[in-house]
Order: sequence, then structure tokens, then C-alpha cells
Amino acid sequence: QVQLVESGGGLVQPGGSLRLSCAASRSIFSIYAMGWYRRAPGKQRELVAEISSGSNINYADSVKGRFTISRDNAKNTVYLQMNSLKPEDTAVYYCKAVLIGRDYWGQGTQVTVSS
Repeated sequence: QVQLVESGGGLVQPGGSLRLSCAASRSIFSIYAMGWYRRAPGKQRELVAEISSGSNINYADSVKGRFTISRDNAKNTVYLQMNSLKPEDTAVYYCKAVLIGRDYWGQGTQVTVSS
């Protein structure tokens, strides 16, 4: 099992940047994949970005070129660097860990993009 704690959310103006962090309670070497999802008002939760233990990465089309997912194995942490933020990026962002048999989720962190 693994516990996930997100941080770094907040209020930012359009065009600004924010970095989210997800700290895992165990070595992420043993986790198949880590990812970021988000749920915007009135919408279903959707994939933003994910990175596998082999460093394979994929992004949602809506964030390609603006967001970057990365991990620091020594710190058991995955990051989401968000640049050129748009109001449409406003959502609760969730960290996910994929282990054998099931997924684990963090509690989420609110990101609000507004002028």
C-alpha cells in the first residue's frame, strides 16, 4: 500500500506557473506508474499526465507543451510543472499511484487560474 500527499496548489493568474508535488510513503521504484488527474467543475476526472517506472510519459492533448511531469526517486516524489496556465486548467488535481492489483489516490489539491 501507499499513501500519497499532494501539495503546491493555489490561486494563480492566467499565464502563470505552478508546481505540484506528490509525496509517496514508499519508494516509487516499486510503483508501476505515477500520474496526475484532475476534475474540473461539471466534468469527469481526466488524465493530465503519467510517468511509468521506466520513465515512459504521456500527456493529455490539452496540456502538451505546457505541463511537465517528472519524478525524484530519492525523494519518493512526483511533480507536475504547470506553465502558461489557463482558466480551463482550474480543477482539483489528484495524484495516483498504480500498484499491482489496484490504484491509490491522494486527497487532491485545488488549482484555481483566475485574473
